[in-house]
Amino acid sequence: MALISINPATGDEIKAYPKHSPVEIGYILNQASQAQKNWCNTDLDFRISCLEQTAGTLRDRAKEYAKLMAMEMGKPLSQGLGEVEKCAWLCEYYAEKAKPYLVDKEVDISGQKSLISIQPIGLVLGIMPWNFPFWQVFRFAIPTITAGNGAILKHASNVQGCAAAIEKCFIDSGFLENIFRNLVIPGQEVAEVIKDPSIAAVTLTGSTPAGKSVAETAGSVLKKTVLELGGSDPYVVLEDADLVIATDACVTGRTLNAGQSCIGAKRIIVHESVYDSFLTHLEEKLSTKIMGDPLDEVDMGPMVSASARDEIHNQVERAIESGADLRLGGQMPDGPGFYYPITLLVDVKPGMAAFDEEIFGPVFSVIKANDEAEAISLANQTDFGLGAAVFTRDKIKGEEIAKKHLDAGLCFVNDFVKSDPRLPFGGIKQSGYGRELSSIGMMEFVNIKTVVVKND
Repeated sequence: MALISINPATGDEIKAYPKHSPVEIGYILNQASQAQKNWCNTDLDFRISCLEQTAGTLRDRAKEYAKLMAMEMGKPLSQGLGEVEKCAWLCEYYAEKAKPYLVDKEVDISGQKSLISIQPIGLVLGIMPWNFPFWQVFRFAIPTITAGNGAILKHASNVQGCAAAIEKCFIDSGFLENIFRNLVIPGQEVAEVIKDPSIAAVTLTGSTPAGKSVAETAGSVLKKTVLELGGSDPYVVLEDADLVIATDACVTGRTLNAGQSCIGAKRIIVHESVYDSFLTHLEEKLSTKIMGDPLDEVDMGPMVSASARDEIHNQVERAIESGADLRLGGQMPDGPGFYYPITLLVDVKPGMAAFDEEIFGPVFSVIKANDEAEAISLANQTDFGLGAAVFTRDKIKGEEIAKKHLDAGLCFVNDFVKSDPRLPFGGIKQSGYGRELSSIGMMEFVNIKTVVVKND
C-alpha cells in the first residue's frame, strides 16, 4: 500500500509513497526515543543555534517548498512563500524566547529553596493536516523540540512530499538525527502509534470527529492531547464599521488558501443599516480576485480534492434550497482540476447549511442582523469557538465585544483572524482545547516540575 499525492490543479498523480510497515514504525519510534534521550541533555544554546540554522534553511529553499505546496495541495506560490517565511519567523521567535521561557524560576518560600523547572516529557506525536503543510508542522514541532522533546509527524496522506522535505530540513539544519521523524501511514493506523509506550503526548489539527477519535484513544492510555479543530468563525460588521476595512478583511480572511482554513471568515454578520452597502463593496472586491493554476500569479488555486469540492458544492446547493440567495459563483467549472469559484450567498439564516456547518472553501455566507445585540447572538450561535472578528470605528467598544461577548479563543478587532508566534492559538467548544505558540503553547508538552530543597 502507498500514500498517493495528487496534483489538484490537474488531477494527475504526482508520486506514490510506500507506507511504513509495523516493523518500520517500531524501528523509527525506537530511534526517535533514543535520540530524544540524548537531545534533552544537549545545551540549550546548541538547540537555539539549530533554530537559527533552520530559519536560514527555510529561506534558502523557500521557492522549492512553495512549489511543492502548490503541486501537492494547490496553494498559490505567493502564499506558499509567505507560509515558509512565517515558519522561519517562528524559529527566530523561539530562538529569542527559549531561555526566558525554559529557565528555572525560583519561588520565594521561607526556609526552603523552591523552584519551578521546565523539563521535557519525551516524544510528541503531531497529527497534521494538508492545508498549511509546513506551518502546521513547524508550529507544533519547533517549541516541542526546543523544550527537549522529540517530534513524530503523521502528516496528511496527500502531502507526503512536504513531510519528507520538512524531515530533511531538520536534518540539514543541524538537529540531532532522528529527533524529528515522519511516519508514512494512513489515518486509520494512527491509533496504534498513539498507544505506543514511546509516545508521551499527542497534538492534532484537523476535523472535530478526528479530534474526538484521537482524544478517546489517547485518553484510554492517559496521554495528554492538544486539539485544534474546526471553526465557523463569525465576522461581525457593526453599523459604524469602516466598510472598506471590513470588506478587505473579510475577503482576505475567506480567500486565503482558497477558503481552506479553520480560521476563515465563514459567517459574515452585518448590521442591517449597512447590509446593502457592505454587499456592494464585497462584490466589487471579489470581482478582482483571480482563480487559476497555483503556479501562476493567482489569488486562489483549486480545492484539495474532488471529494472536497463535491462536499462544498453540496453545502451550497442545500443552502440555496433552504432559501439563501446566490449572488456569485456556485457553479462547478468545466475542465481539469478541482476548482471551485468564489461563491457569495446572502440572506443566510440559522438552519441553513451555510450557517450551521463549516464550509471549507471560498464560500461567503452573509447574514443580516437587526441590531448589535442580535449580531453578537448570531455570532455565538455555533458549536465552534476558534476565531471571531468585529468591525467598528469605536475601538473601545470593539475591544469590549471581543474580550467579553464573543465566544472564541481568538478575537480580532478590525482585522481578519490569523496566527502569530507571539500569541497563543486555539479554541473552545467543538473547536478543541489547549494552545499552540507563545510561551503558553510551549508549556503544553513539558513537565512543569516543582523542586523544593529544605534549608538546615
